[in-house]
Amino acid sequence: MRKLLIILFLMVSQLSLVGAVAAKSGSDEILEKLKKARPDFQFGEVSSTPIKGIYKSSIANGPTIYLTADGKYFFAGDFFEVGAKGLVNLGEKEMEKDRAVALSKLHLDDLVIFSPSETKAYVYVFTDVDCYYCQKLHQEMPALNELGIEVRYLAYPRAGIGSPSYRKIASAWCADNPTESLTKLKNGEDISDNVCDPNPVAEHFRLGGQLGVAGTPALVTADGQLLPGYMPADKLAEALGL
Repeated sequence: MRKLLIILFLMVSQLSLVGAVAAKSGSDEILEKLKKARPDFQFGEVSSTPIKGIYKSSIANGPTIYLTADGKYFFAGDFFEVGAKGLVNLGEKEMEKDRAVALSKLHLDDLVIFSPSETKAYVYVFTDVDCYYCQKLHQEMPALNELGIEVRYLAYPRAGIGSPSYRKIASAWCADNPTESLTKLKNGEDISDNVCDPNPVAEHFRLGGQLGVAGTPALVTADGQLLPGYMPADKLAEALGL
């Protein structure tokens, strides 16, 4: 009996290993044509979708893509299910999970946080200091905090890493008092140029692209829902269920 159990265990282990190897081999095969066509792109892992024969992957700092099993055809964009209650954006639903997981892994010390006396909800905000609506949202900070909303800023200089906007926002992150420095910049004031190394701005910028941020401000809830653009404090509170 003991010998039989050992044999069965070995058979299951071998089948699991074969399955894992087959899955990896399938992923490599699905992306093979794309990698040859665009060797300059970095692709994420391949996973299945609810539609038989359609798989999904992602392009680093780019969109989610959907591919046929042979890798010959793909499309990028929204992928909808026609449900009983209307249209469901499957790509966005999956992205919400990815955002929630990725943001939950961030070190709070790498964010610039404006906290209320009593936190009832929090929101992540990808921000730029030269963006008008980012400045407008920041003016809502007293009202947001009064409503119990904690704002967790990530840096997203739209002009790119190394730009003047990058130097400004990186200097705020590197300052002795980041909240004060960020507020000054958003009020149109100058602060000392002080880009420290290392700083998390480039990583925030990369993460934003990975999570579907296309402009600023980009607000993301704790469960990964993306709320693009400026929202008044009362509307944001409503969106957060307060």
